[in-house]
Amino acid sequence: MGQQLSNQYASADVEGTMMGAHLKSPEEIKQFPYFPSGTSSILSKTLTKDVWEKCKDRKDKFGYTFKQAIFSGAKWTNSGVGVYAGSHDSYYEFAPLFDKIIQNYHGHSPQDKHVLNMDPKTLNAPAFPADEDSMINSTRIRVARNFADYPLGTNISAADRREIERKVTEALAKFDGDLKGKYYSLGKMTDDERKSLIADHFLFKGGDKYLESCGLEREWPEARGIFHNDAKTFLVWVNEEDALRIISMQKGSNIYEVFERLSRAAGKIEAETKFASDDHLGYITSCPTNLGTGLRASVHIRLPKLAKKPELFNAIADKYYVQIRGIHGEHTESDDGTYDISNLRRLGRNEVDLVQDMYNGVKALIAEEKKL
Repeated sequence: MGQQLSNQYASADVEGTMMGAHLKSPEEIKQFPYFPSGTSSILSKTLTKDVWEKCKDRKDKFGYTFKQAIFSGAKWTNSGVGVYAGSHDSYYEFAPLFDKIIQNYHGHSPQDKHVLNMDPKTLNAPAFPADEDSMINSTRIRVARNFADYPLGTNISAADRREIERKVTEALAKFDGDLKGKYYSLGKMTDDERKSLIADHFLFKGGDKYLESCGLEREWPEARGIFHNDAKTFLVWVNEEDALRIISMQKGSNIYEVFERLSRAAGKIEAETKFASDDHLGYITSCPTNLGTGLRASVHIRLPKLAKKPELFNAIADKYYVQIRGIHGEHTESDDGTYDISNLRRLGRNEVDLVQDMYNGVKALIAEEKKL
């Protein structure tokens, strides 16, 4: 039986299941989901009755159900997106929903193709002159990757998660030169190791209610860990939101050097085991917003004069497809005029294109800052 909805919601006297924190499991979504008024998640905008009727009883080839895919955003109605895939196959089995989300978020239609390119030789990123370099505190580029022969972290078994950790750590153990380093298991590290990783801002932790609700934190912290090189300029998170978050970073503004290191390391891992990808969606990720490249390239940069002219600041960012954040993360403000500037696009453009977006956007922002 559907519950009668009260007048505080957008629709009254209709049959359906009200979404919210009271939900304990995906199976409680018995009928068409209704969201509290004011909900603005992409899930709430794209989950129409037509999509629900087509998908409600579907599951992907690994058994991940449509209701599991939408449960995080169903329970936590303040989600930005609210949907997670259970496998590569989820994007096609639940296509009536995912196609709409991908079109909404990325502007990428079901017919569009995605081309991969991690070749740093095709990046045009000359060194910044000294006065511009002094404005940039640090540079960081990361990609998300998953493995072709396994479900995603939302639906992976404990045994398969351990198998992924074993394969990754074996590949990382072969790294030499500037990539040589050490792997730290979340469940086995010492207190001193944990304190060191926290001090370096390398440690990731559990307890995220959104990730818990989609199945990403099951058996926490088993078979999860962190690798970093000796110079602390290269980092791999294993079995967090995706099987791999591969991260290259360093102080200063040398974007080419950071991307070259990332590309080389990702290639070494992919030579050992195949990443999940196709020519429509690019690299496959748990959250549909990361599809394509799974890449976020960013700098922390001081722009105190532009900070006082938000309309101009945002206009330049929009022109160059970059996103402005406070340095403490999304939706934060800057106290001292230091901002995180990153590429906005993920899907439909290759990795080099997106690093180029960031470089070009930063150059344009610096040029305007110097005029003011």
